[in-house]
Amino acid sequence: MTHRSYMEMEKRFKVYVYEEGNPPMVHDGPCKNKYTSEGRFIQEMEQAGKKKKSGFRTWDAHRAHVYFLPFSVTWMVKYLYMPLSHDLRSLQEFVGDYVRVVSTKYPFWNRTHGADHFMLSCHDWGPHASRGHAQLYNTSIRVLCNANSSEGFNPQKDVTLPEIHLYSGDIDPKLLSPPPHPAAPRPHLAFFAGGARGPIRSSVLRHWKDRGDTDIRVYEYLPGNLDYYTLMLESKFCLCPSGYEVATPRTVEAIYAECIPVILSENYVLPFSDVLRWEEFSVAVEVSDIGRLKEILMGVGEEKYLRLKEGLRAVRRHFVLNQPAQRFDAFHMVLHSVWLRRLNLRL
Repeated sequence: MTHRSYMEMEKRFKVYVYEEGNPPMVHDGPCKNKYTSEGRFIQEMEQAGKKKKSGFRTWDAHRAHVYFLPFSVTWMVKYLYMPLSHDLRSLQEFVGDYVRVVSTKYPFWNRTHGADHFMLSCHDWGPHASRGHAQLYNTSIRVLCNANSSEGFNPQKDVTLPEIHLYSGDIDPKLLSPPPHPAAPRPHLAFFAGGARGPIRSSVLRHWKDRGDTDIRVYEYLPGNLDYYTLMLESKFCLCPSGYEVATPRTVEAIYAECIPVILSENYVLPFSDVLRWEEFSVAVEVSDIGRLKEILMGVGEEKYLRLKEGLRAVRRHFVLNQPAQRFDAFHMVLHSVWLRRLNLRL
């Protein structure tokens, strides 16, 4: 069903990108580091505009199924936000002004109250910025990394954007070609390295840091003689706890490393969960069971483990940002999720 829906999207789906606004805060975005997925999506839409060639982008707004608001919340934070002020009004005012401009100039917003419009942000403050216009927050499609269902994210209309952290703009060479055989030996049961950002990570560190357990390798600060991605490639499971916000780039890094992601989160709507069966390539553990992690992961039999590894290989392409975009990659999967919301269709 997903494949048929995707093929139908390729044939029919049209996106109109508003041309109002100037870079850097509109028509541009970060294409490396933590917020890569935000900038690369905007870039892909803009590159299609420069080439005047795209299977999805249309320059006839009357033919469009959806309308894209191409502002970058990450660049708003960089250029508008006053550090340490905790005052997000400048972001909300920019977003509100942008919506008012396009809704005044064109008829499309007002005929649906913004229901066929979408914004996209990977910044933690994307949801807060969207509060700059009530209809954008309540009615429009919001594509967000910070997909917290307890803080207003509505999976019936909103879309989860995978958080993809590419330090240089490309996948680290170590993760390009994981060990070729799914049964290649991995000496560590599980691995995590990261600071105590938020209660879930703090719980992981409290239970497993400095335990002297050689099966579960947990570090707050990774020693200089150890390599982060090497440890991922040497581990069967990679712990992916939420930080201050629900999303973490470790999930996609684990997929690249073919290290089974262990989802430790509350109220996180996983990326593409409307079409991907996450239980086929990840393990979800309740936050209350963090102290039982070793018991739970040791309980995953070899047959199931190998099946999860095969699942990772099957879904990897859906979490890759290609330049230019390729069929079924992260860019197209996001578009497909928007397409499904526009049709109000659940597969």
